[in-house]
Amino acid sequence: MCASEENPAKCEMRGVIRFLWVKKLSAADIHRELCAVYGLNIMSEGVVRQCQWVRFFKDGRTNIHDESRSGRPSVVNADLMKEINEKIRLLRNFTITQLSEHLPNISRTVLYETVTLKLGYRKFCARWVPKMLTEIHKSSRMGAALKFLSRYHTGGEDFLNRIVTGDAKLG
Repeated sequence: MCASEENPAKCEMRGVIRFLWVKKLSAADIHRELCAVYGLNIMSEGVVRQCQWVRFFKDGRTNIHDESRSGRPSVVNADLMKEINEKIRLLRNFTITQLSEHLPNISRTVLYETVTLKLGYRKFCARWVPKMLTEIHKSSRMGAALKFLSRYHTGGEDFLNRIVTGDAKLG
């Protein structure tokens, strides 16, 4: 994946540093060349001078890419996200523990992060609902608000006094 001149990729910068190092340029000269092409804010001379990649190339390294790292591969993929999303839409009143019973190979932490961060759901009145309103919801709310405003303009304070609100049971 290549980046633009405004935001060059790390490997691109390493390639330029390696090229200029092979040409026997000093760290100061490498810095001047980088600034001439990418702008003054790309990297300070001190960073170029102390850059581990300059040392790597000095020690004989030729590869500009990061070495592969060991680590656990992510279990979250598009198929898993689709499966989780389908389960949420089928049964909105569930807990992460219940969901983990359907997907025993996935930890509850990963399921929670997938449901909340990647799929964008949140728990609301014991149901999982999307965080964002759809355009239909926004239009519906806008229509209701305009209707209330027009009734207020025609009915005035009397209209507002007839609206009953509350969220608690009366004893």
